[in-house]
Amino acid sequence: MERIATVTRNTRETQITLTLNLDGSGKTDLHSGIGFFDHMLDGFARHGLFDLQLQCQGDLVVDCHHTIEDTGIALGTAIRQALGDKAGIRRYGSCMLPMDETLALCAVDLGGRPYLVYDAAFAGPSCGGMDTQMAREFFYAISYAAMMNLHLKVLYGENDHHKLEAMFKAFAKALDAATQKDERIQGVLSTKGTL
Repeated sequence: MERIATVTRNTRETQITLTLNLDGSGKTDLHSGIGFFDHMLDGFARHGLFDLQLQCQGDLVVDCHHTIEDTGIALGTAIRQALGDKAGIRRYGSCMLPMDETLALCAVDLGGRPYLVYDAAFAGPSCGGMDTQMAREFFYAISYAAMMNLHLKVLYGENDHHKLEAMFKAFAKALDAATQKDERIQGVLSTKGTL
């Protein structure tokens, strides 16, 4: 069964169509209107081996906030929908990812409860036209829309580009691990019998 979802989100602030294939090969077609954000999403898709398509028309005349947050909502919703009943998935995934002088840690639980723990500091207010504080808003939106525990921490680093890229890639690797099927798992990996 294909694990693909398409999400459309239309508000007065953004018009988004996003398609995610959890079992892809890292192909992307990304148009958020923010080049650096597209670069981060491309890294997420390529390193998680997800196929990701995004068309977004956002109110960038205001700032990047609504575009990035609403894309997070759409991506989290697509993750949840593509997973279906979560039967047979490993549920948990983690990654410690180096990016030159930076080291980032990500851990994921697809257990159906939303929670974000986020620990990252940046030298500047923006990087490549993306507000650095929007990274937290993006991952918060994903965690709640996908109903996942998501823990992200930059252990150390100097360069803001490297810190952001390390977080997106660490999330990709952790999510890829958590969504993988394990033939030993019958039904869902939960004492409750549901995820």
